[in-house]
Amino acid sequence: MAYSFGFPLLKSTARRETVTELPRPARPEGRLVWLHAPTLDAARSMSELARRVIFDEGCTVLLTTPAPAPSLGGLIVQPGPPDTPAEARAFLDHWQPDAAVMSEGELRPSALREIIERRVPLAMVDGMSPYILPGRERWWPGQMRGLLAHFRYVLTVDETAARAFRKAGGLSGSVVVSGRMEEGSGVLPCTEAERAALARTLATRPVWLAVALPEAEEAAVIAAHRHALRLAHRLLLVIAPRDAARAPALAAQLQKDYGWTVASRAADEEPEPETEVFLADGQTELGLWYRLAPVSYLGGSLTTGCLRDPMEAAALGSAVIHGPRPGIFGGAMGRLGAARATLPVSSPAELAEGLSDLLAPDRAARLAHAAWAVASDGTDVTDRVVALIGRMMDIER
Repeated sequence: MAYSFGFPLLKSTARRETVTELPRPARPEGRLVWLHAPTLDAARSMSELARRVIFDEGCTVLLTTPAPAPSLGGLIVQPGPPDTPAEARAFLDHWQPDAAVMSEGELRPSALREIIERRVPLAMVDGMSPYILPGRERWWPGQMRGLLAHFRYVLTVDETAARAFRKAGGLSGSVVVSGRMEEGSGVLPCTEAERAALARTLATRPVWLAVALPEAEEAAVIAAHRHALRLAHRLLLVIAPRDAARAPALAAQLQKDYGWTVASRAADEEPEPETEVFLADGQTELGLWYRLAPVSYLGGSLTTGCLRDPMEAAALGSAVIHGPRPGIFGGAMGRLGAARATLPVSSPAELAEGLSDLLAPDRAARLAHAAWAVASDGTDVTDRVVALIGRMMDIER
């Protein structure tokens, strides 16, 4: 039985609210699904879900999220509306979703009340622990139970999360342990002809990549390369600088201070057998370099915070070595770490030692395989959610 406790009091505040006129594109014709991702981690998996729903169900997806999202036909990306009764009503009057899918456990009382009153089918995915939207001033005991009881499906990441949702008010028949959805790290593209040509040029040379390398970490990467060259004199370092404009000065420094042979992608040069450092054209071709480099160091992770999503390298089979600062990618790094799918280091000296360790092909391959398994995990869960969304939209309201 669905609870309605708390809704009358929520209604009583609606008359005192005003609506901020936010620019919204026109609602497209046809069916529309609203997906809400409250965090960066949620945005990754919900972006992949959006892509699948558009492709499989042929409908428009509205994704509300504070994080960037990929450009995709059929996908509308908007910030979540302020959670007041008037704002929620205006938002739903405009978009009129045929189904709504929340994630992680965030509950937006005003929006959910409007959804429930309109009899829009409602689901929660990647549920970890239910919580009322932070910053809500008006909520009270019983409100969470009243909201959760209206979710047709609550799919949680594990049994601990399932117990939390049941205890908070989710109906036992609706709460199911599914595991996490697939994360939309997006397999970065490359031109296969270029990859094949460079692979022939490199032949059997060992290669490692320093991706999104900030100037502050150049010395650490250079020292690691110098150390590793003692063990593998044919080792090639590919640097994808954080700032592509830094490449000419870096090339000059490497040649002057270390006597290294440096080639540059921007100058249309090739990594010849004598080349010791190859400068990529910024971060524009990472899909190419991840495929060619068995080992990738994630720039920023020793200083201010990781600058690239570790799942990008993981999805393309490049073993990840990183410092102690994951930045905004803490969730992804944590999942990889739990699977022992990366090599963490805490200092430039450890970076040098760790790189030397990963020069052993079997060691790098084990890490890369474990990381790939994490990056590709959740495909079956996403398939299941797509099917549930299709079923929800077929429900007579």
